[in-house]
Amino acid sequence: MTISSSLNAGVAGLNANANRLSTIADNIANSATYGYRRATTDFHSVVLNGAGNLAYAAGGVRVSNMRLIDDRGPLIGTSNPTDIAIDGRGFLAVTDIVSVSETTGDYPISLSTTGSFRPDANGILVSDTGQVLMGWPANRDGTIPTYPRDSMSALEPVRINPNQYTANPTTTLRMGINLPATSTIAGAADGPRQVPVEYFTSLGTSETLDFTFTPVVPATGPASNQWTMLVTDSASAGAVIGEYTLTFDPSSQAGGTLASVAVVSGGTYDAATGKMSLPAGGGGITLDIGRTGEPNGITQLSNNFAPVGISKDGSAVATLTSVEVDSQGNLYALYDQGFSRRIYQLPVIDVPNPSGLVSMTNQTYQVSPASGAYYLWDAGDGPTGAVAGFARQESATDVAAELTQLIQTQRAYSSNAKIIQTVDEMLQETISIKR
Repeated sequence: MTISSSLNAGVAGLNANANRLSTIADNIANSATYGYRRATTDFHSVVLNGAGNLAYAAGGVRVSNMRLIDDRGPLIGTSNPTDIAIDGRGFLAVTDIVSVSETTGDYPISLSTTGSFRPDANGILVSDTGQVLMGWPANRDGTIPTYPRDSMSALEPVRINPNQYTANPTTTLRMGINLPATSTIAGAADGPRQVPVEYFTSLGTSETLDFTFTPVVPATGPASNQWTMLVTDSASAGAVIGEYTLTFDPSSQAGGTLASVAVVSGGTYDAATGKMSLPAGGGGITLDIGRTGEPNGITQLSNNFAPVGISKDGSAVATLTSVEVDSQGNLYALYDQGFSRRIYQLPVIDVPNPSGLVSMTNQTYQVSPASGAYYLWDAGDGPTGAVAGFARQESATDVAAELTQLIQTQRAYSSNAKIIQTVDEMLQETISIKR
C-alpha cells in the first residue's frame, strides 16, 4: 500500500507540474499581448491516512488554476486617439462585430481593459480582433441622458462618421459696449448707433442681428441717462424681436453702470444674471448685456461709442476631423471650425470579484456568478480608474519571474519522475525476492 501510494503521488506530481508548465507557457507566449492577464497554478496537498493508521499513505497533490484578472499591466502611449485603456480598476464594454450586423436588440456584452479601435467602413469603432467599442450615445447638444447603471441594454456601438457635417448654432451672445454719456445731455444732436452682429442658425446659415442704440435726449434739464435698444433679425425678415429701455446710474459710486432695463417687447431681462432671451428666427439666443450695478456688459461712460467686447458662440457648418476621449470616458468629436462636442460616454464596468470573471479569447471576459453583479460607473468614480486615450495596456506577464518558475517546474517534474523510477526499482527488488 505504501509503495503504490508513492507511485500514485509521483504520477500526481507529474500531472500537477505539467499543468503548471502549461500556465507558464501561456504567460510567456502572451508576454507581448496587450491586456493579457497572467494565469497561475496553485498546488494543494491531498491527505489519505487517518489518525489511527500506522502506515503513511501518500496522497499526492492536486492543482487549481486561476487567471489574475485584477493584476494589471502598465500603460504605454500610442499615436492613435482611439487606443483606449483603463488606468486602474474596471473594464470597457465591447461586443463582437458579427453581433452588430446580426442583432437588432440587446447586444452580447463582453468586458475588456484595453483595445485599439478604428472606424470600419460603416464608421463603427472596431479592433483588429473584431471587438466593437460600446458606449452611451449623447444628445445632439452633447448632454448624456440618464441611463440605468445595472443594465447594459442602453449601450450602443460607438459609430464615427468621418465625413459628418454638423451645425453649430449660436446660443449665447455677450454685448460689451460703451455708450457715450454726452449723447443723453439736453440738446445733444447725436443720432442712433448701430451694431450688426452675425450669428449662425440651427441649419448652419449665417444671419444678422442689428442692434440700434438711440439716446433719449431731454429738451431741457439734466441728462436722461437713457437709451433705447432695438434688436432686428435678418432671419425674421428684418422684424423687431426685442426693444428695451436702458437706464444708467449717474452716481459717483456706480456711475455708468446699468441701473435698470425696461422691456418694451421681447424676452424678459434678469437683473441677477444680466441676461435676456431673444426669439431669433434662426433659433433662440441668450443675450448677456451685464448685471445692474456692475461695470461689465453695456456701460455709459465718457463721450466714446466703443463696441469692443462682443462675443458669441456658434460657427458655420463644420466637418468632423477627429475624435478623442478624456479621462472621464467622454468621447468628443473635434470639428474643423475649432469646437468639439461630446457624442458618447464610455462607462467603466466593475464587479466585486474581477478574478471570478470567465476568461474568453482576445482578452475579453464574461460576468459569472463568481464575479458578482456588475455596475456601470462614470470613469474615476467609486472604485474605478480613469479612461486613457492614446494608450494601450501591456501584458501583465513578468518574463523574468516566469522563467524562474519554469526552472522550478522543470526541477520538480524531474524529481517526481525520479520518484516513479525509484518506486519501479523497489518493486523490481520485491519481485526478485521470489527468485
